[in-house]
Amino acid sequence: MRCFLGLALPDPVLDLLERLQDAIPVGRLVPWENLHITLSFLDEQPEARLEALHQELLRLKAPPLQLELRGLGVMGGKSPRVLSAQVTQNAALTAVHRHLRTVAQTCGMALPRARFRPHVTLARFGARLQPGQVQAVHQLLQHFGGFTTPVFTVQQITLYQSTLLPDGARYEALAQYPLEAETA
Repeated sequence: MRCFLGLALPDPVLDLLERLQDAIPVGRLVPWENLHITLSFLDEQPEARLEALHQELLRLKAPPLQLELRGLGVMGGKSPRVLSAQVTQNAALTAVHRHLRTVAQTCGMALPRARFRPHVTLARFGARLQPGQVQAVHQLLQHFGGFTTPVFTVQQITLYQSTLLPDGARYEALAQYPLEAETA
């Protein structure tokens, strides 16, 4: 199964992102039900490893995350492939990401090394944007560069299955792991 660990977004944040998507003139918009923050892409994994990960994550102890989206960015180098809303730097989020990677590796998952750049993908672009499209993306970045959301709380991590389809990926939540403040 092709899977990843991520954070679902609360409805008020999804509403803001949907309104922002209305202004994106190029690319394939990510459906609102697929908007999320990826914590760790697990790739294809056998069911036994996913079950081992599930059992480990049932014991997860971490407080809820206070997050904020601020600004837009593109990824893909000279030829942008993705437009995203950026997650404000957050030490607690980075710590959860590292912990989840360690747990996944303990369960036998070989994960690719990648810099953690938390974001919400809003649109995907084809292999090559035309010059006019590149200009439209740059104008969008300038116009909405100051985009922010209020600080929001995420209270669970979700294990998602990702199924690739001709019109884009479909994500299905397989399990959720609560983030709870530790009690004294």
